[in-house]
Amino acid sequence: MKSWILLLLCIACCTAFPAGTLTDTEKNDGKFAEEFLKKYFSLQTDGLRLAKKKGSNAFSEKIREMQDFYGLEVTGTLDEETLDVMQQPRCGISDVGNFRAFPGNPVWKKKDLTYRILNYTPDMTREEVDRAIQKAFKVWSDVTPLTFTRVNDGVADIEISFAAQVHNDFYPFDGPYGTLAHAFAPGNNIGGDAHFDEDEDWTSGSVGFNLFLVAAHEFGHSLGLFHSNDPSALMYPTYHYVDPSTFQLPQDDVNGIQSLYGARTKPAEPSTPSNPTNCPPNITFDAITTLRGEILFFKHRSFWRKIPNNSEIEHHEIRTFWSSLPSGIQAAYENQEKDQVLLFKGTKYWALKGYDIEEGFPKSIYQLGFPQTVKKIDAAVHVEEMGKTYFFVNDQYWSYDEEKLQMDKDSPRTIINGFPGVPNKVQAVFQSNGMLYFFNGNRQYEFSITKKRVLRLLKHTSWLNC
Repeated sequence: MKSWILLLLCIACCTAFPAGTLTDTEKNDGKFAEEFLKKYFSLQTDGLRLAKKKGSNAFSEKIREMQDFYGLEVTGTLDEETLDVMQQPRCGISDVGNFRAFPGNPVWKKKDLTYRILNYTPDMTREEVDRAIQKAFKVWSDVTPLTFTRVNDGVADIEISFAAQVHNDFYPFDGPYGTLAHAFAPGNNIGGDAHFDEDEDWTSGSVGFNLFLVAAHEFGHSLGLFHSNDPSALMYPTYHYVDPSTFQLPQDDVNGIQSLYGARTKPAEPSTPSNPTNCPPNITFDAITTLRGEILFFKHRSFWRKIPNNSEIEHHEIRTFWSSLPSGIQAAYENQEKDQVLLFKGTKYWALKGYDIEEGFPKSIYQLGFPQTVKKIDAAVHVEEMGKTYFFVNDQYWSYDEEKLQMDKDSPRTIINGFPGVPNKVQAVFQSNGMLYFFNGNRQYEFSITKKRVLRLLKHTSWLNC
């Protein structure tokens, strides 16, 4: 039987996994963690519910393996941060590395491949789908001797289709925000084929799931690539939006595909994520905050630092400034009156005084008044003139009174009502010169606090002197 690979993405809400008597929620978390490890890290249970056995060596070892891959503290216990990572959208590959091929190194034995689009999603026009698929193949043909020719009938090497739920390959899709797509390694029959979940919202932009980005990742599998643990790589397991118009294949992916097929005579220049410039073409931001006049832009394990009256933008690893902070900060804001910056990840937050982490942190976001249903903060900003801090969660925002130290009674409210013109998903936000700057994908919205409306649409990297 030929090798195959199924790309799964799952989203689940989790809490901690404490010792002692387990609540129903905690039992569900344990069951979820076990299923997660079985799918993605080859946990063998032999029919036993290992998640109920916190001392299980097999369970603990797989937790350690996962924590090591994601750069978490390797404890072997199912802590809150580990569960937070588990709930992120990701691919279902059990073995990872800088770049890998599938077991047995299945590759196409020819350089000229054909593809066929069997059907279309109603979310996009046929022309948009055609362009996204063609551009996704070009990502790989730019750096290899491979060519990809579209055919409209007959059997193609790589066949592309959209389907929902059960679709005759033994790997049914699971509805919105679960499995995005899956693809099969090179081989006969279904080998190389790529299937996309019709229950997802497919787009050519930053809202929903960008078809080009998902397809380019899937076609890496169709050509024989495994996953990478380099967060900047296209073949990294999780979905992250980058601007398709400026996308360049990262070096880790170039190394991987060229190890299978060799290099093109004149390959396209790859990006070099290990040595980022001030304006990396594919960057989006996880969190942004001011700090005593500076602006910090967080992404994965690093941050950019914009210092007043300094034309150069600094780039640093988070751990070089704060060894106890986790990577992947999700929200941040500065309260200038308290001379304090708060940083959020999952259900925890940390406080900085200048560049020093204050004692007694991290703390739980539930101490701020959030209900248990909130598992992470997407973005946050403090508006000093109003004495309010706004926390953005999905398509809603919470208003926190900094003087009373409590949530306002009318929280949460919808973003569209409180901040008209701003997208219903905020990835990052900060305040500067009386304006709020909201970020979503490669777009930045300048919002007037006094006029309560968007004044300008800006390039998202404008603050990095781009």
